[in-house]
Amino acid sequence: MNPLFKRIFRKDKLARVAVERLTEPLHINLASLFVAGFGSFRCKVDFDLVIRPQYAFPILRAADLANEWGYKRLTLLEFGVAAGAGLLNICRIAKQVTKVTGVEFRIVGFDTGTGMPEPVDYRDLPEAYAAGDFPMDSERLRENLPANCELILGPITETLPVFLRTVGADAPIGFASIDVDYYSSAKDSLAVFADSPEKYLPLVPVYLDDVGDITVNPWVGEWLAVNEFNDEHAMRKIAPWNMLRARRICKNAKWIEHIYGVHVHDHAIRTPGTQTRTRRTADNEFIGVSFGNKPA
Repeated sequence: MNPLFKRIFRKDKLARVAVERLTEPLHINLASLFVAGFGSFRCKVDFDLVIRPQYAFPILRAADLANEWGYKRLTLLEFGVAAGAGLLNICRIAKQVTKVTGVEFRIVGFDTGTGMPEPVDYRDLPEAYAAGDFPMDSERLRENLPANCELILGPITETLPVFLRTVGADAPIGFASIDVDYYSSAKDSLAVFADSPEKYLPLVPVYLDDVGDITVNPWVGEWLAVNEFNDEHAMRKIAPWNMLRARRICKNAKWIEHIYGVHVHDHAIRTPGTQTRTRRTADNEFIGVSFGNKPA
């Protein structure tokens, strides 16, 4: 069976389809049927017809930004790999995005490899998660990864500094999924955005999986980790993707609320005087149009 249908017909996904998709206007769903059968990859992303649109939209957007800013390669990251379905999905999406945009990708997944560690305290949401949750069959997963994807296992505080030394301006970080559930793990993962500015796109799309948990608030979980990152970094800020819901065709999808952007304010491209481009102008379509006023 097609992986899209296998995913949709899971019991937990059917409820989401009913709430999110069937509440869209009828003409949107009718157009979606046509796009599903005949549309391009970009159209399918626009209509949320790709498995994990929360990955498809930001990866395609990152590639478009890369082309706009002159990059040929990007690095994509997933923190919290678990069984690896999301990482393999990123690989599938990246392959399609390369066909559409020409941008090549290095893909990296980070995980302990042994499941979740012990929660530190109440900030890690022990009411929802426990040590050992989401274990991994790392050997089986590695056998299924394409050549441009690597799996890095171990405590993030140990593996991340080593990884960051391998990132350069030739393939900056262009997207990251943070799906590590705990506040403490999210805080450690967000340190990936604290290195030299040339190692990132000036704006990095980020998927924050766990900001939607019902017990998450500004003082616990991923939300707290983001707030602390913003407090601790004057020139790096994480904020919701501006006006995303208004720009989407399908507006009821839950994933829209999980898309954020890391703004690298000290990036060279965002520094005045470093870019040369054609001067922007604005047209005035009212010049020369009569408004019916007679001269005095």
